[in-house]
Amino acid sequence: MTFSSNQSYESDAPWDDNDSDELQTTPQESQQPRPRWYAVQVASGCEKRVKANIDQRKETLDVADRILQIAIPQTPAVKVRKDGARQSIEEKVFPGYVLIQMRMDDEVWQVVKNTPNVINFVGAEQKRRYGRGRGHVKPMPLSPSEVERIFKQTGEQEPVVKIDMDAGDKIVVLSGPFKDFEGEVIEVSPERSKLKALLSIFGRDTPVELEFNQVEKQS
Repeated sequence: MTFSSNQSYESDAPWDDNDSDELQTTPQESQQPRPRWYAVQVASGCEKRVKANIDQRKETLDVADRILQIAIPQTPAVKVRKDGARQSIEEKVFPGYVLIQMRMDDEVWQVVKNTPNVINFVGAEQKRRYGRGRGHVKPMPLSPSEVERIFKQTGEQEPVVKIDMDAGDKIVVLSGPFKDFEGEVIEVSPERSKLKALLSIFGRDTPVELEFNQVEKQS
């Protein structure tokens, strides 16, 4: 899979509607491409903005019957603050990507590709027929099994505890018997809201267990 952000679309359709692992359409749908999920690379941190823009553009440009769903897969997480308080958050499974279920054709391709902050579809780079330079990217649909795995993962995963502290970080102790001591984190236990750090006590590096709210990360 490759990415390309500035190549023009070529008229030899960059998609194929004959994959054997797709569900069969009804006779009424036979004139339209089958709905498939595609991955779109977007500017970092712009996933929600892109989703909102495509939702608006599909209505304005009358392609809502072909752009069916837009998803930003997320999993639950618990963020531990410096004071020990816990906050429920959602973490993106694929930062920098948006998944779109659509009936791909030239018009839909243009609507998505020309949305602000969209870089390109995920796909295979096609070589130019003539001259030098990079060709265009052929959007490649995700397989049904891959789509099922992604959404099953986001629906079943238990919340992961997160804290902005890792082994090797420098910390200073804010309270307790080791107040004002400085040290280095050697182990983090988010589920217990505790960490171990090496503190210099009587000239020796000594491992000490501390609460998250007892320490502050040094910049």
